[in-house]
Amino acid sequence: MATPPNPFADFTRMMEQFRLPGVDMSAVIEARRKDIEALAEANRLAYEGMQAIVKKQQEIFAQTMQQLQAAAQQYGTASNPAEAMTRHSEFVQQQLHQALENMRALAETAQKAQAEALAVISQRAEQNVKEAGELLQPKTKSRG
Repeated sequence: MATPPNPFADFTRMMEQFRLPGVDMSAVIEARRKDIEALAEANRLAYEGMQAIVKKQQEIFAQTMQQLQAAAQQYGTASNPAEAMTRHSEFVQQQLHQALENMRALAETAQKAQAEALAVISQRAEQNVKEAGELLQPKTKSRG
């Protein structure tokens, strides 16, 4: 299988035609390449986080369906209405507690995914500030 062409190669050649005094176009292009890589990494982390949330939601749904089936079977075997109401109210209370726990877990998963993606972008932003400062430094000419 052939290696895909480097999408930055043509852009690099094009930008080098516009040689600006004191500006290292290769460094500028390399910085933009790193920006794109950071965005791709942040996107990957966000996508993985959303996949984890979907998986957790599927698990919650399956668990809830099993609990509902078990509860329906139990209520069918209750000998008197008072006992059935007691079981029903306990079941509802347990399900509300479980729903709150599930929402907390989903929120934590989403927050973790967002924090990881933001960390990648923040790190790249810090690198951009540093690189911009370096690019703007006057080049010293060596005396020979």
